[in-house]
Amino acid sequence: MNLVSTIRALGPIDAKNVARDPLLRWVLVFGLLIGLALRLGVPPLPEYLEATYQFDLTAYYVLIMSTCLLFVPALVGTVVGFLLLDQRDDRTLDALQVTPLTVTGYLWYRIATPMLLSVALTPVVLLIANLVSLDAPLLVLMSLVAAPFAALMALAIASLAQNKVQGFALSKASGLVTMPPIVAYFVAGKWQFAFGLVPTYWPVKAYWSAAAGGSEFWIYLAIATVYQGVLLVVLARHFRRVVSR
Repeated sequence: MNLVSTIRALGPIDAKNVARDPLLRWVLVFGLLIGLALRLGVPPLPEYLEATYQFDLTAYYVLIMSTCLLFVPALVGTVVGFLLLDQRDDRTLDALQVTPLTVTGYLWYRIATPMLLSVALTPVVLLIANLVSLDAPLLVLMSLVAAPFAALMALAIASLAQNKVQGFALSKASGLVTMPPIVAYFVAGKWQFAFGLVPTYWPVKAYWSAAAGGSEFWIYLAIATVYQGVLLVVLARHFRRVVSR
């Protein structure tokens, strides 16, 4: 069974599970609300902050938007991660033994689903927020490179958490990998690249470079793709070991 057939078979089931769980449903809607809040809430602030505190908020628009680049995949990855937790606890993979769908096919589906959702949702949120002007094709490209973070989140929750309580703890701990790029923004020079040990740094760095009109963003995109790809392989193998126990 190929990936397209797998999506057709399991996609409607996942959609029903998300629709049935109000928490998971609102997590996805929350991403769109964040974009709307930024669109309506941020533009009125710079004039007030400049007049009152001599603080130029517009200088940080790129940072705010690049944070959204990670925020949306993190939300999507959390939703899919909890779906994986449920299906792991229900021993769904045991049932796959009597279906045409292999464990490998199921795993590919679970990697592809959060990435596809992230690629679809992230540009929409960024376009709604619209604090930084980037061409739509470039936004889609940035979203593509940030999308593996959604799959990494999903696999991390599903393979490292024993239950939903631990899953929530892990989703909150995602700040450990989303905060370093924010800190890196305030680090000048080559020292900033020390944050490259964190995979989320490279998609964000690519966004900063593209927003500044630099051409080296292609290098950062390539590094982000390779680095996250390696981590996906590692986590996917770990997930297979977990579900095979």
